[in-house]
Amino acid sequence: LTENRMTVVTLELACGAVRVEGTGLAPEGAFRLDGRVVDPEALPPLAAALDVGVLCNNASYDAAAAAGTGDPMELALLVAGTKGGRDRDALRAARPELAEHAFDPETRRMATLHRDGDGILAAVKGAPESLLPCCSTVLDAQGPRPLDAEARADWLRRADALAARGERVLVVARQRPPSVDAFAFRELELLGLVGFLDPPRPTVPAAVAACDAAGVRLVMVTGDHGATAWSIAGAVGLVPDRDAVEGDWEDARVLGSVAGLDGDARARLLERRVVARATPEQKLDLIRLHQAAGHVVAMTGDGVNDAPALRQADIGIAMGKRGTQVAREAAAMVLRDDELGSIVVAIAEGRAIFANIRKFVVYLMSCNVSEILAVGVAAVAMGPLPLLPLQILFLNLVTDVFPALALGVCRGHPGLMDRPPRPRGEAVLTAAQWRAIAGYGASIAVTVLAMLVIASQLLGVSDAEATTLTFTTLALAQLWHVFTMRDEASGLLRNEVTGNGWVWAAIGLCLALVALALGWTPLATILGLEPPSEGLGLAVLLSFVPAVLGQAGIAFRSRRKLRRASA
Repeated sequence: LTENRMTVVTLELACGAVRVEGTGLAPEGAFRLDGRVVDPEALPPLAAALDVGVLCNNASYDAAAAAGTGDPMELALLVAGTKGGRDRDALRAARPELAEHAFDPETRRMATLHRDGDGILAAVKGAPESLLPCCSTVLDAQGPRPLDAEARADWLRRADALAARGERVLVVARQRPPSVDAFAFRELELLGLVGFLDPPRPTVPAAVAACDAAGVRLVMVTGDHGATAWSIAGAVGLVPDRDAVEGDWEDARVLGSVAGLDGDARARLLERRVVARATPEQKLDLIRLHQAAGHVVAMTGDGVNDAPALRQADIGIAMGKRGTQVAREAAAMVLRDDELGSIVVAIAEGRAIFANIRKFVVYLMSCNVSEILAVGVAAVAMGPLPLLPLQILFLNLVTDVFPALALGVCRGHPGLMDRPPRPRGEAVLTAAQWRAIAGYGASIAVTVLAMLVIASQLLGVSDAEATTLTFTTLALAQLWHVFTMRDEASGLLRNEVTGNGWVWAAIGLCLALVALALGWTPLATILGLEPPSEGLGLAVLLSFVPAVLGQAGIAFRSRRKLRRASA
């Protein structure tokens, strides 16, 4: 949803809010307190906060190239440190790292311990609600002072205010334990709050709107503060009103699985569009909850901790640019450009492919049904056969195949993304498709049999000539039949079939092959065709009848659906 291009924009200190200028990975930017530029070295809380941000960090940054690798939030801290005159290598050389308490997604905090002269410095960062209760003092311009419960509540309100502006909030703190083993996340000295800005991607609002129109429900699940999540969700059009809830989902203080929720609580959670402060386990539980409700779930993720949820989802989608190797291996597919819009395009392509498969199958089966009915009825009536075996083979292998293959590459009707998803487990051919196959097949068969009767009874031509006329009628009727494979919501003249150049190429090729079969004596002899003395124009004319009837049926069904929708 966001560009994943974080920038430190605010350092909320005991002495006031410091605004940080500059964007992205550029190392230039001033620090302003109450509108005036300040030197970090002249403001101890600011200097200490920048030091901790650089030390408690696993990213890497090249200021000369304005590039780096690692977690975007940690990379933003390195950039802010560089703006404040901190060189990471020099700082770590002066304060070598002794140990690290890696980031824990459950507690949402991290610490590194460093040798600092004759003592030890613990650099700590984490979520406000996780670290503020662990702080007993706060550093201001005059030095440390006690931090009581009321002061902690005030800092939480300040964190909420930053989050409400769409900033991701981190607490930076420090401690000087007597030894590495003596360190614990308590009695910390609070240095301040760090506010990061991660702008929404400009393409996301359109993608969100497309998903809503297509009946695809987007749920934003994040470890960020609820106010931050709500701000981003509102900016991209994901929620019209406040809908963000904390990871405990209001219904349980500590949730190990959704088994602890009652029916009403589960129903409310299924309606949520934003879930904030979610742990990896809660992401997994949320996917299982939606699957239990019969939903098909696709989940995007990039971190190692996302791997279980990616594997549990029906479609796990790993980020290709910033995703970890573990996430990519756990996912079913990899999103190369990390763009939500690419997922929307994939959904549209998938729907078009499924629609093309249906067109392909309905077209071929209705053509085959017409041949079976025509030959079967003529055989039962003890009349001349409308088709000979080699003629059927010619139609099936030549004139049927090329239009069917062309249908398989139709671009799809634009209205496909304005419809709800098809039901889970729906067959390729439903009752509607079977009715279409029977109807189209019967109309073509009746037309061919009518040509057979006219040729035999009215025109009085020979059986061989009558077969040639019925062969021509059937071949052409099947070619025109391809245009009845259009979407019911599309126009008669402009639709995904008529706009497919391959369809026209297939029809041209098949017309040439039919003409070759009728006019080239060696092939006509093999197929048992004899040039008719009369009736060829009538055969061509009758071949349009099934297509006209098919288009009329499409128009009727389309109007009936519109009436039902308006009612």
